[in-house]
Amino acid sequence: MIDRDAVRANAKYLRNVRPIDPEEIADYVEGQPHPAVVRRVLREEAYDLALFERDDGTFVPAADDPVPPGWTPEALPERYEDALADLLVERWGIEWYDGPSGDHLRDVVSRLKADYYHQNPVEYDYDAALGYAIYHLPDYYAAVGYVLDDLAERSLLPRRLRVLDVGAGVGGPAFGLHDYLPDDSVVDYHAVEPSDAADVFTRLADETRRNFRTAVHDDRAETFDPEGEYDLVLLANVLSELDDPVAVVERYLDAVADDGSLVALAPADRNTSVGLREMERAVAPPDGDVTIYSPTLRLWSGEAPSDVGWSFDERPEIDAPGVQRRLDEAGDADGTFVNTSVKFSYFVARTDGKRRWEGRADADRYAKMAEMERHVTERVDVLAVKLSRDLADDGNSLYKVGDGSESVEQYAVCTRESSLNRDLRTADYGDVLAFENVLVLWNDDEEAYNLVVDGETVVDRVG
Repeated sequence: MIDRDAVRANAKYLRNVRPIDPEEIADYVEGQPHPAVVRRVLREEAYDLALFERDDGTFVPAADDPVPPGWTPEALPERYEDALADLLVERWGIEWYDGPSGDHLRDVVSRLKADYYHQNPVEYDYDAALGYAIYHLPDYYAAVGYVLDDLAERSLLPRRLRVLDVGAGVGGPAFGLHDYLPDDSVVDYHAVEPSDAADVFTRLADETRRNFRTAVHDDRAETFDPEGEYDLVLLANVLSELDDPVAVVERYLDAVADDGSLVALAPADRNTSVGLREMERAVAPPDGDVTIYSPTLRLWSGEAPSDVGWSFDERPEIDAPGVQRRLDEAGDADGTFVNTSVKFSYFVARTDGKRRWEGRADADRYAKMAEMERHVTERVDVLAVKLSRDLADDGNSLYKVGDGSESVEQYAVCTRESSLNRDLRTADYGDVLAFENVLVLWNDDEEAYNLVVDGETVVDRVG
């Protein structure tokens, strides 16, 4: 039995003197344990000791500068796809995508898609987990990095990171986070996953760096007891499957460190997206201790939105991995089992009051969306968050917007783009825009307000 306290004490002393060599520490520990045992202890304690293991096997202080933003994935990296392909071959043989096994997998994926669409309970046996990985691993891998950009742009994502991934599934968000982080990051990653999806997660996790230490807990989200605090709590594509998702979010908000974040992620379809907004509003009332960091900022103090709230981001498509193409082509499915779109809804919550943009609307300057009925047919100034990409199939560009006070859907409609209002089109999802001289109209067909942006309107990105 190694004296862990002695290993820790020596590591704390040496970390400020020179690179920590397990062989050297072994000489100072009673019983002189094998250096490999010391190395294992140092790896297990690396997060707490803020140590980074180098390629030569020595340990040095972990970098303490924040992670920079920037995420533009084009495809799921081959190492994850190859690991998934190995599991498929182990389960059904080299031609897993053809014959009875291919038919079975296509049926599994079809049932998963139908259950999600009809909001039916989803059970993940091993075959379902493999089908889920084929279809969803790439898009969930891509989506999480775009959300992390919201935190990284304000230097709120540290390189030394303790993560709790609740409902980790087969690991799409986990491996997206891994690849988003710089190579010198030190991560203590805890995945909560009670289903057979954990077996897929564990195999794919072998492809991560040694300083990305993973532990899998086979508990349900409702019963897992978090130990300590986490810099990042992730609830990705799981809340819609729970009986009481609000209670689960509140449970894990208590596990967020004082300067940490909770990220909730969901598919972009109407049911799950609207459901996510309902959860967001339930856990972050205007007078509560929880702040919505992004994207649906509350720009008016003491206000919260109560509209339908269907809001989602869309990013460039990701290449279809070979496992998707083979499954689809073997069944002559014409793209049914190819999933390249990256569309998602999310919110980031914090308990320290920080928001992606710290400004507030001023009643002396801007019209409040909660009172937009007063301004129909008038031109007003509005401060709002851009909450969609262009929603129009053709004709005038259309964008969902909100200021955190709205009870009715509001859309910015651009009838004439100019150099003065171009920011409406070029601004990113979640950016704050100042509209000057925008025309307010009521759209009876959609039962929504249209903020008409024309040649007389100025739109500036302010945050």
